[in-house]
Amino acid sequence: MIIGSGPIVIGQACEFDYSGTQACKVLMQEGFQVVLVNSNPATIMTDPATADRTYIEPITVEAITKIIAREKPDALLPTLGGQTALNVTVGLAAAGVLKKYKVETIGANIQAIKRGEDRRLFKETMQKAGIDLPKSDKAYTLEQAKEAAVRIGFPVIIRPSFTLGGTGGSIAYNAEEFRALAKQGLESSMISEILIEESVAGWKEYELEVMRDKKDNVVIVCSIENFDPMGVHTGDSITVAPQQTLTDREYQAMRDDAITCIRAIGVETGGSNIQFGVHPETGRRVIIEMNPRVSRSSALASKATGFPIAKIAAKLAVGYTLDEIPNDITKETPACFEPSIDYCVVKIPRFTFEKFPQASPELTVSMKSVGEAMAIGRTFKEALQKGLRSLEIKKNGLDSALFADVRDIEANVAVLEAIKSNVRVPNPERIFYLGDALRCNMTIDELYDATKIDRWFLYNIKEIIDLEKEIVSSDNLPKELLLKAKEYGFGDRQLAALLKKKEEDILALRRKLGIKPRFKLVDTCAAEFRAFTPYFYSTYER
Repeated sequence: MIIGSGPIVIGQACEFDYSGTQACKVLMQEGFQVVLVNSNPATIMTDPATADRTYIEPITVEAITKIIAREKPDALLPTLGGQTALNVTVGLAAAGVLKKYKVETIGANIQAIKRGEDRRLFKETMQKAGIDLPKSDKAYTLEQAKEAAVRIGFPVIIRPSFTLGGTGGSIAYNAEEFRALAKQGLESSMISEILIEESVAGWKEYELEVMRDKKDNVVIVCSIENFDPMGVHTGDSITVAPQQTLTDREYQAMRDDAITCIRAIGVETGGSNIQFGVHPETGRRVIIEMNPRVSRSSALASKATGFPIAKIAAKLAVGYTLDEIPNDITKETPACFEPSIDYCVVKIPRFTFEKFPQASPELTVSMKSVGEAMAIGRTFKEALQKGLRSLEIKKNGLDSALFADVRDIEANVAVLEAIKSNVRVPNPERIFYLGDALRCNMTIDELYDATKIDRWFLYNIKEIIDLEKEIVSSDNLPKELLLKAKEYGFGDRQLAALLKKKEEDILALRRKLGIKPRFKLVDTCAAEFRAFTPYFYSTYER
């Protein structure tokens, strides 16, 4: 039996439809009978051909108990249906349903799920494993929460147990606002448990996608770095793969911690998403959380690397080991061969606050994005601008947030105040305001102090703006400048807007100068082995 994620909600969208469908297909190919439960009929997963039996029923303990009684499955795979599937599996175990019908949980057993999702057990497990965490304390009542906050000191982060997309999570800066936020967190948790945690807002944030098999082989599929520092939910942050700003020594130490974590939690077969925070000055590294399941980031990592995480996780769950599963792309390397990529991937979240007029556009630890765009380029600059164009929000790239024409930006008091306030407070438009700040000659240090976004990213944005200024000031586009603009991710329409020309004019000039896109393979191994799957990205390269 496979449990889906149910309705598409913020924090849990169609990436689980993708994961679950992959799992159903591969298990049926292996000769298993698959029973699928998902309450959402508007998905690919609930197509009748995806599973042997499909139940479009509420994902509740009561409904699934009836289905188990009727179908009598041998095993339940709960790690491909997001938080919904994990939570209902824990509920089935607590109600004695799995024991009564002799249903085995595969992928991650009940204890592993609890160690990964229960804040108290997670903290105890990480402490025993010797992995540093932020200072924290659990609470089940408002009184306990208040005492914990006083011990730790404000500001504090409130993290409910067993929730999705940071639901109910918040940052409290003082005792006055803490009470209401703690109450909200307790109500969000299915076990009325919250973790009161030392604030690590402003720290650098990283995620590692990790897979483990029954023989204890472990691979890091992908490293992901958040553009925004801690304090913005990872689903609401621009993210970059592979990580860009750690030294190899720092990355290897983080990789070791991730492997120790997945072993300590006990995820025996399958994928996990493990998140870390790194202090930007001291380098202190703490583990933030881990999801003992395929996550939203797993879909990104699969597309970014060509490594089909959901498909392989399903095979591992039924007993295969990583060295026994061939890589679909190379046909030569096994799944225990860690992906190596020679390009940069940028994911940019998509927001529709116009549909939620009551919601604040300020981004916090609780997720608000409703989708995302992903772009691949040879550099961060190229992938960032391609991704911004892909959002379908009428942006040609790193355009101005304030003006249609960048020439209109003047560093007057009103404009600077608007820019500074939108740079300081995380919001969906902040990336564009960062560009405007640099157009108004704000310094990297000023922007870093206001945002705590790593200087490496800020310097890359500055290089885009510096080239934009060069393009605007040029009478025409010489070949060298046009080629550099394409390498920086400038689109033809974007260049036309900067030069007050038509897009067709830029296209004709580009063709005349022989500047055309090249297509590169996404091959999981940086061209070390021949790739057979035609999965390409376009780029401009000398």
